[in-house]
Amino acid sequence: MTDHIIVEQPSAHPGVQLIRFNRPEKKNAINRAMYRTMADALNAANTNPGIRATAFLGTEGCFSAGNDLNDFLAAAMGGRGLEQEILDFLYALVNAEKPVVSGVDGLAIGIGTTIHLHCDLTIASSRSQFRTPFVDLALVPEAGSSLVAPRLMGHQRAFALLAAGEAFSAEEAKEAGLVWKVVEPGEVDAMTLGLAAKLAAKPPEALRIARDLTRGDRGEIIARIDEEARYFSARLKSAEARAAFEAFMRR
Repeated sequence: MTDHIIVEQPSAHPGVQLIRFNRPEKKNAINRAMYRTMADALNAANTNPGIRATAFLGTEGCFSAGNDLNDFLAAAMGGRGLEQEILDFLYALVNAEKPVVSGVDGLAIGIGTTIHLHCDLTIASSRSQFRTPFVDLALVPEAGSSLVAPRLMGHQRAFALLAAGEAFSAEEAKEAGLVWKVVEPGEVDAMTLGLAAKLAAKPPEALRIARDLTRGDRGEIIARIDEEARYFSARLKSAEARAAFEAFMRR
């Protein structure tokens, strides 16, 4: 467990597991320990009958700024590829057997955006911004986003998000199908947890089947995550990526 990720079952929302980013001083940037904690929580929920839905939340004004760039820089300088903790989290997210919802208030960058492609419902505040600057850092899309995003929002919107690095407002994300509802900032937590509790109260087996039918083949997504990871790992080791990381860190 890390204090940078809070995992709890709020008493006011029976059946709900809350996973909250809690590293506001770093804009909730995700490090290896945080990925491990989240993967463990998602995997544990699969076999815990007391958990029927999981909700992801950030802190006020920030969901997550994405992967901790210090980890990426260390991997680049050390010649390592994508860390196993990241892959384990992505596998756990895709293979989650119970509903997953998310609530975004403010900044959602990189994995802070692509995580929502695997959520069943996402609430966003009107001040939220979604962006994936992968190519700007000489990297490639991750989390299966190169497969899921074009299917969800069409080629041009997916290309704008994943390759061109264009920012999406909350309303643009809603139009693209990445977000279900847009609310005022102060409403995000309560609405997200309430939504998770509503799902947790439904007949679990019927909900599981309905969810599996609507989500389709997860194996295809896992295969794309692995393919992306091979490219991502190669890019991390490139001189182009090291130069991009170093330039970013000098800002």
